[in-house]
Amino acid sequence: MDARSDRVINPVVPAPPGLSAEEHATWGPRGNRGWIFAAVWLLFLSDTLSSAWDLEPVGRRVAGLALVVAFAAFYLRVFWVARSFRWRGGRDFSPAVRAVAIGAGIAFTVAACLVIGQSGTAFVVYLAVVGVLCLPTLPAALFALALIVVIVVATRAVPGWEPDNTLPFSVFLAALAVWGISQMIARNRQLAEANEEITELAVAQERSRFSRDLHDLLGHSLTVVAVKAELAGRLVHTDPDRAAQEIAEVEQLARTALADVRAAVRGVREISLAVELASARTALEAADIDARLPTALDDIPPERGELFGWVVREGVTNVVRHSGARHCTISVDAREVQIVDDGRGPREGASGGQGLAGLRERAAAAGAALSVARAEAGGFVLRVGW
Repeated sequence: MDARSDRVINPVVPAPPGLSAEEHATWGPRGNRGWIFAAVWLLFLSDTLSSAWDLEPVGRRVAGLALVVAFAAFYLRVFWVARSFRWRGGRDFSPAVRAVAIGAGIAFTVAACLVIGQSGTAFVVYLAVVGVLCLPTLPAALFALALIVVIVVATRAVPGWEPDNTLPFSVFLAALAVWGISQMIARNRQLAEANEEITELAVAQERSRFSRDLHDLLGHSLTVVAVKAELAGRLVHTDPDRAAQEIAEVEQLARTALADVRAAVRGVREISLAVELASARTALEAADIDARLPTALDDIPPERGELFGWVVREGVTNVVRHSGARHCTISVDAREVQIVDDGRGPREGASGGQGLAGLRERAAAAGAALSVARAEAGGFVLRVGW
């Protein structure tokens, strides 16, 4: 396509004064084909164009034709910019641009009526559309109503003009149709923004879940690895066979932690209460902490087993890492899981760290509550239940 035909399809109309940098960018860019929808309705200017063609003398004819073409280009560009604003940014014209657009539309219409005659009143339909595109709903409605009144009065008051009852109705229908289209565009944009926000929230939630799972998985596994490695280091000279056994268990724990991380990445990591209790016994014994654990889990609802498993994992990790306890008791029933130790207990004003924060989120998602308190023996009590 050559440059001349491209200029015909995308008429170049100077941007009105008073635009911001963003408005200038929206006024001028190419590639938006929303003008095609607006261009279809310019067919209703064919009678006005024909009347302008029949004008005499030639100077008046040229002026009439120029007015029709210029107004059509002006209308297309206003429609283009308004559609771009409302679809891309959901905002309206600035007051300065509104004044320029409405003023230019009125000037075109008055000039057409003076040069072409009554046939130039067809511009009023498009002027009503410009008002709807540029103004908020209530001012646009009042503007369209004022145009209807002006048309009714003018077609009866101007000498040589004939009363026209169809044009006011056309103004009303055009304004209503464009207002409906504008509302549809606004709703579609809001829906697109809502979908984008939902997607962003889902991504953020998934990142939070993965971060929480990774913290809980590696925190427990690496704590047990550290405790067992320390134990193996102490036994390497006094009991080499036991030290070798501990080192072998460290290797197995590392492999298990790696598998857990891979499963977490795939989003298929499942926590079993029975497995976590067995792992808790191993961790506590390696840390030389006397473990008192439940032996029967028959009455635990399956839907609560995973949450209870996470509680045991995080709670035992904290006991091994921070408590300095000699004894730890874990009790589980159908409604709650509780971990009690006789260590140093919670510090005054401590928040519990990221692990307990993640556990609190898990509990809240399941409708349960997490509480942390000081035990009667001075240790730490972690409870999650309903």
